[in-house]
Amino acid sequence: MFLGGTISTPPASLRLRSTLNPQNAVTQSSSQATFPAAMQRKPPSYSISDEDLESRGFLLRRTTEGLNLDQLNSVFAAVGFPRRDTAKIEVALQHTDALLWVEYEKTRRPVAFARATGDGVFNAIIWDVVVDPSFQSCGLGKAVMERLIEDLQVKGICNIALYSEPRVLGFYRPLGFVSDPDGIKGMVFIRKQRNKK
Repeated sequence: MFLGGTISTPPASLRLRSTLNPQNAVTQSSSQATFPAAMQRKPPSYSISDEDLESRGFLLRRTTEGLNLDQLNSVFAAVGFPRRDTAKIEVALQHTDALLWVEYEKTRRPVAFARATGDGVFNAIIWDVVVDPSFQSCGLGKAVMERLIEDLQVKGICNIALYSEPRVLGFYRPLGFVSDPDGIKGMVFIRKQRNKK
């Protein structure tokens, strides 16, 4: 998603066009949706398998355990985000519903990251998609996004959105994201900064 800092103009928004129809979901007593057998997804087919990633020294992580926030902050800064207060990153992660990061085994450092927030049943927004510039063009961004999307869909979440800078919209389209599906328009509240005298 490559967002950071103060937004001077609203970023483009994309929404994942779901392959599942939430209207046909069956509600269970646990309040989680399941889909009829004819609508259930096939096992995930990733562009890079978990085994291939591991053979190249990349370890997939779905919890914050072992995630060094100072090192993650360095990845954020390397892609153009402003350096963030690690205490605030920690709070943001506590309010994250799903995350996925890649650790490079040789250095034990995070080299790719993405997270999603939402209501846990209907909607999710993907944030903070980053890949360390030294590891870009290795397929890590796609690997992280494919798995994060799958994790959200397994929970029955069919409305997945993200914000992106226009220069990287093309990265998300092959993953199923479309701009303004069905005429849906998003809006972003931008806090006006007070003039400093």
